Amino acid sequence: MMQNVRNTQFFKVEKEPEMQVKDVLATVYGALTEKGYNPVNQIVGYIMSGDPTYITSHNNARSLIMKVERDEIVEEVLKEYIKESLSK
Repeated sequence: MMQNVRNTQFFKVEKEPEMQVKDVLATVYGALTEKGYNPVNQIVGYIMSGDPTYITSHNNARSLIMKVERDEIVEEVLKEYIKESLSK
């Protein structure tokens, strides 16, 4: 029996769960530390320039950070800083 070609088939692709910005930063920070870099300097270099070579490819850190917009990184860091500052 032939399917009715007038009906639309549904196909759903399961998306990978997106990592939160803070999780990406934690992974990148850890990878940079493990490789002996100053993680703050390297992340700032990446944010300011957009050049992913500031981030090590160790533990997939470079690939991860490139999945997040740089302004989202700045926003997350600023939010956490303000939250910490106000709680003192």
